[in-house]
Amino acid sequence: MRLSRSVRAALAGTVAVAVLPLAASAHAASTKEGATAGAAAVVKQPKSLVIGIDGATFAKFEKAKMPRVKGLMAAGMTATSNLYANPMAPTSSGPGWSTIATGTWPDKHKVVDNSFTGARYDLYPDYATRLESADAGLNTLVVGTWGPIPTTVFGPAVDTRLGGVDDANTTATAVSRLTTTDADATFVHLDEVDGAGHYYGTEHRAYLNALNVADTQIGRILDAVTSRATYADEDWQIVITADHGHAPGGGHGGNTPAERQTFVIAKGTGFAPGSVRHDVKVTDIAPTVLSHFGVVPDPAWQLDGKAIGSLAPDAFDALRPALNTRVDELALSSTLKGWTTTAPSGWTIDNSAMPTGGVTEWRGWSFATDEFWTNTDRDQGRETNVRARNVFAVADSDEWDDKAHGAGQFDSTLVSPAFAVTGGATATVSYATNYKVDGPQTGDVYVSFDGGPQQLLQSYRADRNAFEKLTVTVPAGATTARLSFRYTGTNSAFWTVDQVTLTS
Repeated sequence: MRLSRSVRAALAGTVAVAVLPLAASAHAASTKEGATAGAAAVVKQPKSLVIGIDGATFAKFEKAKMPRVKGLMAAGMTATSNLYANPMAPTSSGPGWSTIATGTWPDKHKVVDNSFTGARYDLYPDYATRLESADAGLNTLVVGTWGPIPTTVFGPAVDTRLGGVDDANTTATAVSRLTTTDADATFVHLDEVDGAGHYYGTEHRAYLNALNVADTQIGRILDAVTSRATYADEDWQIVITADHGHAPGGGHGGNTPAERQTFVIAKGTGFAPGSVRHDVKVTDIAPTVLSHFGVVPDPAWQLDGKAIGSLAPDAFDALRPALNTRVDELALSSTLKGWTTTAPSGWTIDNSAMPTGGVTEWRGWSFATDEFWTNTDRDQGRETNVRARNVFAVADSDEWDDKAHGAGQFDSTLVSPAFAVTGGATATVSYATNYKVDGPQTGDVYVSFDGGPQQLLQSYRADRNAFEKLTVTVPAGATTARLSFRYTGTNSAFWTVDQVTLTS
């Protein structure tokens, strides 16, 4: 049974459709596949298909049948990750789809609800618009059941933007366009799983049925791709994702794991069959599509996402197999592994100024996953730590202070390995950081050359959630540099650091 988006009455109803002319011919851009030894390289035309299932709760995929989606998972990559929550934005469709389309988080694109008031698509346009700017010959197509997808989230530069009255109509339109036109980059939005989530909740059989209906529709769309007369000459990148999940009783917008969890399933060149990753975010979809067409993001675009093929694990990520279950954080599942205070090779933690006691998991700098750390105590801003990936470093004076400890404040320093540098040159220090203040605390970054005195590189005294890139002058004759991250706090908030590099 088809379910309408009644809970969004203000934005529901018949979709306003803006149809723009299709490109007259296929673009000339192409990529080379690796050729077999002694044979000429085969040139194939890049093609992209992104399908969004509104309100799809990944944790329910196993219980649902969903053979077509599971087939994609077996043939490609699967990555789950978590969204933001308030105060960055609620887990709603407007912020979710805008994040996926633009490759930036809500604190940049400024879509914080389904009214789209204050949206900065002028600064952070959707990826199809960026493709059109790079190559107007590309044929871009958007088909969506929810009206704002073709009319608002994706902009007027897109060649064809079509609305569907329901998912059956959207599917039929997508199948027709993919079969009969030379669409290069296509985005398809299916809406009715979200309706089932609102009306029934994820524990009801009707929600699983809605997932299976969407799976059948996805299968029809995939079959339209493989039935193309030119399919053998095309290099298709297929991505499936969702804008948010749903609470068991129905609804979303909050900060529970079920509402925040989303996913990226990707098949195509570079995605190993059956692979599972922990470092991929929904913001990576846009730059991954751009990369498929040979478009390199300009740093001035300030995208938060990266092409998935360019992602590489850092030293913190190597700790995942050794993460521990809870000790003092009894609100968490006893089987959830997600923290350690054992630093990776080359890194050290100086806790010489730390008082004894406190919550075990957070005594000094720790290394944690989002699933573990953000759910220790919700509604305190931890859900905004979206720029960290996989395992990250965290100093959390607020959580540490929840158990009796010796006199004194939280005072811990995270020290990096020695990075090679060139004397007399400049070096670039980069890292992702989320520094949140809620009381007395300090955060300072120092650099030391060849074991010499520490030099203050950066101080934090106000909230800061960003990718940092700092320039430092390397003294003549210096060959190594170490970074130190010192955090102090008295029942305040936290500081996270990830993806630390120093290049000279």
